[in-house]
Amino acid sequence: MISEFQDTVPQPTDGFPPVHLDNNKYENVLEHLDSGIMLFDSHGVLTFINVQMAKLLELPRSLLSGCTLMQMLHHPQMSRFKKKKILRIYRETIFHRKRYHELIDEYGRHWLVTVTYGDQMDGDFLFSVKDVSDYKQIEQTAYQNDKLAMLGRISASIAHEIRNPLTAIRGFIQLLRPHLLQLGKDEYARIILTEIDRANDIIYEFLNSSKPSAPQKTVISVDSLLKEVVLLTESEGLMKGCEIVLDEGDAPLNVSIDVKQIKQVILNMVKNAMDAIEEVGEEHTGLIRISTATENKFVQISIADNGHGMDHNTLVRLFDPFFTTKESGTGLGLSVSYRIIKNHGGTISVDSKKGEGTRFIIMLPLVY
Repeated sequence: MISEFQDTVPQPTDGFPPVHLDNNKYENVLEHLDSGIMLFDSHGVLTFINVQMAKLLELPRSLLSGCTLMQMLHHPQMSRFKKKKILRIYRETIFHRKRYHELIDEYGRHWLVTVTYGDQMDGDFLFSVKDVSDYKQIEQTAYQNDKLAMLGRISASIAHEIRNPLTAIRGFIQLLRPHLLQLGKDEYARIILTEIDRANDIIYEFLNSSKPSAPQKTVISVDSLLKEVVLLTESEGLMKGCEIVLDEGDAPLNVSIDVKQIKQVILNMVKNAMDAIEEVGEEHTGLIRISTATENKFVQISIADNGHGMDHNTLVRLFDPFFTTKESGTGLGLSVSYRIIKNHGGTISVDSKKGEGTRFIIMLPLVY
């Protein structure tokens, strides 16, 4: 009976013709993957490298094929930055048996490097490199939203409790002020009142950062809003040694926004730019350029400066609540701005390099 059953089972030659593997076809697929791939044999010689990997290393494949790892590290056309990253991956793979590596290149992109080796590779080492910048951006956005939600819960429980005693203290100081004036100590009362007002301002920012009020939207021209911002800030800019230039668009662009909130965001960006320029030095000619463009169904508002710029460690924490590089800053301005733009259905991002200035980009939905 078993033999009869076996007779009915199709043999490979009955219904499935033999498949001839076309090595050139599969090699062509590997060549054009969006991931970078390179293969070292058991002697450490590079036997295969695809187009994407050669682009990442910024070297032609003809110069790399047949090289050993040490020859690559001593290659005169390879940047010092890449040599350091390759050496780090080599050490972590060989000495710590690490198979997955995350790194950031000199352009700020995030890469995941996977190393495959062992019995299944017959002594070869396969390196694959994939750009995961988009995933990192999604992860960072989710992380940022979690932190803002946590900040909201904290603020709801403590902010009002702090404000109540401050109000009482302020009232009693005002009652005591005439007596302090008679004693010639009115300056003490003035300082106390000023500090109480500053504490109240911080609490106000704290409350806004956790949950800005719902936008009261009106349709307005972007150019008219930006002109008003320039008028409000150009005199302060001149005092700080920087010029504010507005590049007006050719066609009118309208948005539906809470004018007060969005103005607050743009003013915050411009004042940050002034501070960045001021830190460079008095002899530096400062320039803040505000411009607009359209992208799909959004208007892009760009605020660029030629200040001192920011390093990567500052950039990744820039929108975190309470993170600040200023001595007198609260670290709430940019987190508030982030939440306001998000509530308007837009996005806010920043591009900056140390010594090369900073560019904030605000995206808001257009109204047609």
